[in-house]
Amino acid sequence: MTDRRPAGLDLTDRVAIVTGAGRGIGASTAVTLARAGADVVVTARTAGDVAAVAEQVRADGRRAVEVPGDVNDLDLLAELVDRAVSELGRLDIVVNNAGGSVSRPLLDTRVDQLERSFHFNVSVPFELSRLAVPHLLQADGNAAIVNVSSVAGLNVSRGSLTHSLTKAALNQLTRLMAVELAPRIRVNAVLPGAIETDALRTWLSSRGSAARDVMISHTAMRRNGTPDDIAQAILFLASPAASWISGKLLEVDGLVFHELIPSAIPDL
Repeated sequence: MTDRRPAGLDLTDRVAIVTGAGRGIGASTAVTLARAGADVVVTARTAGDVAAVAEQVRADGRRAVEVPGDVNDLDLLAELVDRAVSELGRLDIVVNNAGGSVSRPLLDTRVDQLERSFHFNVSVPFELSRLAVPHLLQADGNAAIVNVSSVAGLNVSRGSLTHSLTKAALNQLTRLMAVELAPRIRVNAVLPGAIETDALRTWLSSRGSAARDVMISHTAMRRNGTPDDIAQAILFLASPAASWISGKLLEVDGLVFHELIPSAIPDL
């Protein structure tokens, strides 16, 4: 079959690390990059999920390195970089997808919760990127870091403190890394809106059947996103097609024009 992949999206023989790649956005991203020609280091907490995604990468004719583990353990980050270089020969792309936090109202939030969220959403992508830079600098001027942030980092909503705050910090980290690493390494972020992952479906089920309808009615494209919607945006930013794009925060949210779900938190 003729390869109809646009030349600008061709990642043939490039090597990527994708964190949080066991399910959802990360899994879709790993497979999407492989279909564009990349070899992929796949990491996530659950070994079975990592193995399944790695098999999908191999099914598309690309190499995969499986590294199960928790990226909150900073020692794992060095292993990801070392194995990319030692087993796949180089490193061109880092996708900082792993992240998350549990938000509570301001007065119910404690410093340790905030610090855990900063570690996961800011310190981890910072450290993996820092460790990767010496190898990315050898990538013929086509190196890219893509951070997966959230539209929550641009907005304010009651009850979203840790998530919104740390994603806002990741947005600024993206811009700061971009200006320091230019022109040899591009750094951008994708900011998903409501994506139909297992986590979102679980959350929606706890809010009642009307919650999804409200969410969709507040989205101009009249649907929630899919992991593939985000993976395609990541592919673009990681590819030569985006060779003159750096320091940008790309909202992929179906054009949300209201608060997705109105807050139930009352005035004090």
